[in-house]
Amino acid sequence: MIEFQSVSKKFQRRAVLDAIDLSLDQGSRVALVGSNGAGKTTLIRCLLGEYTCAGTVRVDGLDPRSNRRAVLGRVGFVPQIPPPLKIPVGELIGFAAKVCDTEPARIEGVVEQLGLDMETIRRQPFVKLSGGQKQKLLIAIALGRDTDILVMDEPAANLDPESRQVFFRLLSQRPDDTIMLMSSHRIDEVAALVNRVIELDRGKIVLDDHVADNVDPSAIQDCSLTLSRHESAFEKSLRDWGFGCADGPDKLIWKGRVAGPDRLRFLGMISRYAGLVRQLNLKEAGVGDV
Repeated sequence: MIEFQSVSKKFQRRAVLDAIDLSLDQGSRVALVGSNGAGKTTLIRCLLGEYTCAGTVRVDGLDPRSNRRAVLGRVGFVPQIPPPLKIPVGELIGFAAKVCDTEPARIEGVVEQLGLDMETIRRQPFVKLSGGQKQKLLIAIALGRDTDILVMDEPAANLDPESRQVFFRLLSQRPDDTIMLMSSHRIDEVAALVNRVIELDRGKIVLDDHVADNVDPSAIQDCSLTLSRHESAFEKSLRDWGFGCADGPDKLIWKGRVAGPDRLRFLGMISRYAGLVRQLNLKEAGVGDV
């Protein structure tokens, strides 16, 4: 169990967290949402023992600052901003594997699943990787080990649609008693992955709601779209989602696949071009139109 009791944090007299009381039981999958500056990242840093704070933070009774090694040994963490590490990727994986007592090959296996070629990037400095490559590597380090707590700050922000599908599938394979805390400024990014939503605003909890727990994170949606006319901006957005133009006399039919947890996010993108959509079909394998 993770417990925050009357947790407050100030930076230069500005209250970033204001008397937070929060308990997370085993099996909790929590979306921590709120606008930029709401206090999400600060709360995570207090949980990881990186910040001092007023009040108490406990992980199964342990203080993360005075028992940092024991607590971090149980946590897989994906930061929002990758650290500016200059060491080669291979050495970083080796170091991470040693710290968390796992085999480097296990982390490298997750790296490959996320679409990176280890032999291509092994000798490259981490800091020289692209934003998406850094995110995939950090996710692989977090998921390529046995932990019962996953803390992820905007974890899928820099992932392409195919890698997001792999990421969601990997999350679905975690044990049921894993605590997952996922920070995002958009609820549609994580809604289908969680069973509880906590919203922060100006350092206070303004919403704490349990949600339906019946979405399969590994689900894939087949999608087809018929457009009323060509529009380059919309077609670019579809290509970014991995869609392709299907054969047809007018070349207005587009097809692709969407991860189930990404469905709300995808429909949000589609809504911006609703006037161009003549027909939209979303379906799971063996299931009728959604």
